[in-house]
Amino acid sequence: MTAAAWPALEGLVYGGDYNPEQWPREVWDEDVALMREAGVNLVSVGIFSWAMLEPKEGLYDFAWMDDLLDLLHANGIAADLGTPSVSPPAWFFAAYPDARVTDKDGRVMGFGSRGMASHASAPYREAIARMATELAKRYASHPAVVLWHVHNEYGVPVAEDFGPAAVASWRRWLQERYETLEALNAAWGTAFWGQRYDDWEHVVAPAATPTIVNPAMKLDWARFTDDQLRECFRIERDAIRAHATQPITTNFMAHQSWNTDLWKWAQEVDVVADDHYLWSPDEDAHVGLALSADLTRSVGGGAPWMLMEHSTSAVNWQGHNTAKRPGEMRRNAITHLGRGADAIMFFQWRASRSGAEKFHSAMVPHAGTQSRVFREVVQLGAHLKDLAEVQGSRVEAEVAVLYDWESLWAHDLEWRPSDDMQFRERMRAFYERLWRDNVTVDFAHPEHDLSRYKLVVAPSSYLLTASAGENLTRYVERGGTLLVGAFSGIVDENDAVHAGGFGAPLKDALGLTVEEFLPLREGRAMEIAYGDAALSADVWAEDIGLTGAEVRGTFVGGPGDGLPAITRHQRGEGTGWYVGTRLSADALAAVTADVYADAGITPPSFPAGVEVISRRGDAQDFVIAVNHGDDDVELEITGADLLTGAEIEGTLELAGGGVAVVRTASARQGGGQ
Repeated sequence: MTAAAWPALEGLVYGGDYNPEQWPREVWDEDVALMREAGVNLVSVGIFSWAMLEPKEGLYDFAWMDDLLDLLHANGIAADLGTPSVSPPAWFFAAYPDARVTDKDGRVMGFGSRGMASHASAPYREAIARMATELAKRYASHPAVVLWHVHNEYGVPVAEDFGPAAVASWRRWLQERYETLEALNAAWGTAFWGQRYDDWEHVVAPAATPTIVNPAMKLDWARFTDDQLRECFRIERDAIRAHATQPITTNFMAHQSWNTDLWKWAQEVDVVADDHYLWSPDEDAHVGLALSADLTRSVGGGAPWMLMEHSTSAVNWQGHNTAKRPGEMRRNAITHLGRGADAIMFFQWRASRSGAEKFHSAMVPHAGTQSRVFREVVQLGAHLKDLAEVQGSRVEAEVAVLYDWESLWAHDLEWRPSDDMQFRERMRAFYERLWRDNVTVDFAHPEHDLSRYKLVVAPSSYLLTASAGENLTRYVERGGTLLVGAFSGIVDENDAVHAGGFGAPLKDALGLTVEEFLPLREGRAMEIAYGDAALSADVWAEDIGLTGAEVRGTFVGGPGDGLPAITRHQRGEGTGWYVGTRLSADALAAVTADVYADAGITPPSFPAGVEVISRRGDAQDFVIAVNHGDDDVELEITGADLLTGAEIEGTLELAGGGVAVVRTASARQGGGQ
């Protein structure tokens, strides 16, 4: 069957997870009335309902779901119908105890949580296929159902499983990948520490060992785990597709979950969806939000995407669960919209009185409908109705940031030169610099076609294949500007140091090699002499050997004192920049200013804390402005403010904490935006 590409709804999507099974039937009627008041047009249902849908093996009870879907449809509310595979019922584990997850220390995980099943378990796979089939057969033609939602947040809380079924599947996976033990031994470098295998049955999972596990083995284990999760998704997706034509998705957690390679996952879904939650220790969490939104849009090829979950206020699972301040929920939602989301949804509709997430905020909080949170929920629903014409427009960018989950997996393995040199930290620092400079970015894989970008930034490309290095070199030779962060191009796809040494795949693009890493002791810092500026750096230095690059910055103090720290290399029609140390987002400003000049990019100037993004449609463009600061600001924009109806003649007055969405007449507002 051919699937639709987007849920059959008019305008922007608004809603959230709905779990009516937690409430008496009379509350359902109150809920749908409140949903209509709030402007909700889509709710996700059934995600944690396996025990109610199949109370005993093979005995299905759909009466309550029939009632729910009929009620939603009668009130003009559509359903994103979930499959409940994330939370098998107690009877399943009683019948199939071997389907429980085993951790790396050999402990078998018990019932009473979620995500408890082994993804390699044959009984589990058979059971989820049956459930998906029964749901699709019954509800494929129900008028309320406009979207199917498989599982929930794959890889969270459990991705890895070290049980017998997983180990057997692991061996099969390795045989398909390598075909021979000779090839496996070569890829894993098993000559080291005498780890050579001469029988497939001797290959074990990388569970607990006396010291660290073979890193190439662990990298393959991460790939295998990702593939296992994706196989389970396909089992359910294909069971649904045999009977239904509505689009099918699952909810990613871009940059917040590391077990899934979203470049691969995005190819499996009809529409990309993401969950995002602010990280309380991050005082600029809106920057991390923007990163996640841009990454989600990018894995989907730039198409509009769904924000499947975020929170109205505090979450419940962090060490310090800070509440959102007045207006913050709206700023979060409009930022996601500005960065390509055509659906704004929450976890969850009504706050749970019991269970692990009873302190998680909701659209209808424990404080009820007279609360500030509910008033803001209703206000946001009205805003999104006013913004319906934004639907379908797209974000365009002149800059790409390289993001590779396999490099993340390899980078964060044990026994690296410095524990403080982390993939995510480097990604955030470089992204934050671009965000502060008002430069909108796409994310890309190192082997993608990068020719349409003026600038490509590689904050952390520890694992870089030879073909990716060739791709980046061609990009530079043909006129592109490349900015590469330290500790990049170090290993190949097997976590083996490249022949030719550190940085070998980038030698031609950057005009250098790295002779040795010079990490700093904990807590130490140094300076980089960069022109007339002294830039503060820490954690990392390198002994760089020049093969054509010019020195633009030099280490002052520390183990690299007097050595090149920042370089620029002319190659063909383009330039390759290298930053061989750890610079903060603040310190990167001096470097990126020169990089922008090489790339022919003139970032627009906006007041600090103001985020401005453009979405471009066929006939109209839209400028989305979000003021994360407390002070009122003025922005040079002309058009119609869709939230107030005001005509803006050259100057938009944006209040502290405020948002605006301005329709412009095909103007290209915001330069690089």
